[in-house]
Amino acid sequence: MLKGIDLRIKCTILALFIALVINGQEVTLSGRIFDEGNNEPLIGATISIGEIGTISDLDGNYSISLPTGPVDLLVSYIGFETKTLSIDLKANQIRDISLKESTNLLQTATITSGKFEKALGEITVSMEVLKPKLIENTNTSKISEVLEKVPGVNVIDGQPNIRGGSGYSYGAGSRVLLLIDDIPALQSDSGFPNWDDIPFELTNQIEILKGASSALYGSSAMNGIINLRTDFAKLEPETKVASAYTYYADPANKDAKWWGENGSDTIPHSFISYISHKQKFGKLDFVGSLFFKNQNSWNRATYIKYIRGNVNLKYRLSDRLSVGVNTNVKDGYNQDFFYWQNETDLSLQGAAGTFSNSDNTRFIIDPYLTYFDKNKNKHKLISRIYRVRNDVSNNRANKSILYYGEYQFQKKFENNFTITSGIAGNVNKTEAQLFSNATISSNNIAAYLQLDKKFGDKLNASLGGRYERNQIEAPDSILVNSVLEKAGTDTESKPVFRVGLNYKLFEFTYLRASLGQAYRFPTIAEKYISTNVGFNISPNVDLFSETGWSAELGVKQGFKVGEFNGLLDLAVFRTSYNDMMEFTFTGVIALGFQSQNIGNTDINGVDFNVSGTGKIGSLPLNLLAGYTYIDPKFKDFGELEMLSSSSEENVLKYRFEHTAKIDLSTDYPKFNIGLSSFYYSHMKAIDKLFNAFLPGIANYREENNKGFTIFEARASYLIKEKFKISLLAKNLSNKTYTLRPALINAPFNVAFRIDYTF
Repeated sequence: MLKGIDLRIKCTILALFIALVINGQEVTLSGRIFDEGNNEPLIGATISIGEIGTISDLDGNYSISLPTGPVDLLVSYIGFETKTLSIDLKANQIRDISLKESTNLLQTATITSGKFEKALGEITVSMEVLKPKLIENTNTSKISEVLEKVPGVNVIDGQPNIRGGSGYSYGAGSRVLLLIDDIPALQSDSGFPNWDDIPFELTNQIEILKGASSALYGSSAMNGIINLRTDFAKLEPETKVASAYTYYADPANKDAKWWGENGSDTIPHSFISYISHKQKFGKLDFVGSLFFKNQNSWNRATYIKYIRGNVNLKYRLSDRLSVGVNTNVKDGYNQDFFYWQNETDLSLQGAAGTFSNSDNTRFIIDPYLTYFDKNKNKHKLISRIYRVRNDVSNNRANKSILYYGEYQFQKKFENNFTITSGIAGNVNKTEAQLFSNATISSNNIAAYLQLDKKFGDKLNASLGGRYERNQIEAPDSILVNSVLEKAGTDTESKPVFRVGLNYKLFEFTYLRASLGQAYRFPTIAEKYISTNVGFNISPNVDLFSETGWSAELGVKQGFKVGEFNGLLDLAVFRTSYNDMMEFTFTGVIALGFQSQNIGNTDINGVDFNVSGTGKIGSLPLNLLAGYTYIDPKFKDFGELEMLSSSSEENVLKYRFEHTAKIDLSTDYPKFNIGLSSFYYSHMKAIDKLFNAFLPGIANYREENNKGFTIFEARASYLIKEKFKISLLAKNLSNKTYTLRPALINAPFNVAFRIDYTF
């Protein structure tokens, strides 16, 4: 009997030993992580249990070694709801995991603020995000039109400014950097955005970052960034076709109507049409589009006609390596004028000597490579070749070519610490009648480093820096106002830094604070442009860079009313510039402008935004609204500053002190109805030259000094599942208004649009 008991004890001990051995073993859990909505792979999703974790590869696949036994696995991805899986692991197991896109706007995935994906609520700066649905529903023909809906953003005659950080400069210099897929897309010699080049029909998301961003993106990003991220191929092929015709009604001032009853002049109208296609062919992703526009403007003898094609290819060589190339080609011609003949009967007709017509061809080629090494570190090579040819009347032709390259390294540690570093450089060569018929080149090289750390689940901290070297090489001397002036090579190097904090106060409340240095080197156009547009624009070989900083305190508050998910954002900001560059009146004798360092300036203000989507009761609702107040001033305001301004008040030119915007729409199964409104206060100061010498501007500004409000409406109907018709009306009250003096904006107009998806 004792022998039997002893045997049972031995067996029990052996069983326990075997169990301990088995539980101490590791098994492999693998599979694919994908979007529940469309079955698309999620690249870089995080799978973790305690301190053990991994990320999914370029095909959404993952593999992780875990101890046997029951585990609670945490699966997360920016912009999607986090999922916890309870699994009893006894052997190697394959499990595919689907994640559902989050309806919480605070979880919207963004990339621009730190060059890697981060939830909107956790970033340390102000940012707005636009989705492609808004672009489609508003029948835009270029991105600048939909940007006007964003609170705090204004586009004046093609030049973007954020929170009053820029005024207006004729065709040169921008403090807002335009990116296409994270690569700078401003025309290199002028620093000006060519909005018609941007493939808005391929938009996946537009991110608008408000405030100084020079530390990560360089010279032109001192006032903010507009980053258009193009769409990608889905598992299911998708083709979209859209066409729209816009009719422009008679202006409110009947005397200004120039198109006659006899049909001798073409009635103002616009027509756009495009087709886009996205498809996967095994490991090859294809995204392409063809876009056409033909517009005869409400302003007489002004028109634009062009065709643009885009092809984006991406090939996955392995689960860690992908290569690709994006291409963009645009060819067209246009004519416009700089200012009207007068403010009344000839307000829609250009003054003699101010017309400019152009035949232009531009192409962009963007090769790139993305590689994840064995330690999950990310290596990225991006590049761009940007060729511009503008054959412009009145000796304003120019052509340029830009070569851009950037290497980026990113390492994510298990303790929520991310290092992003890289080097970037570009070389530009331009030949232009605009630049005294000289061949001028510029180059830039920079190195940057950003550290992002999340402490627990509350505090996010960001610290970044960039060292940048800029150079412009010009002939030893150029002709300035019939005088030979010394030019040559201009070289400068500067470091810039930024720091930001974001603290999660409550579940849906995030406080943030940021401070970023700003830096902008003059463009070739600002230093060397020489032309006449009814008055002289002369070079300034002594122009030097501007510096400054931008700071803000803000709070983001998520809220939910019924099934409506909303987001409130309030920011108090200050932007300060030293040696600010602006085109400035040069005097009555020369009767013209020159880009000059005008002094030191401050812009203080408040930016309040609200957005949301969902249902209130049974009513579906989409909302984007906001109000911005700015107080833009010279630090030292005296006779010299008053000499160039139309106002004796200390206020920077070409700014709106108050702006308010709202876009509201409702979606039913077959209907979409939308309303928009924009309010701009009176522009207090413009160039004294405009006010004193150009016909009718002083009278017009005196009679229209209370600001203005513009209304828009739209409606669409889904005839079949993928066939939609839309009717869109803009400037409903047929208001006569200008965003830039002496150039009237569109009167009441109606567009009819057809969209078909298959």
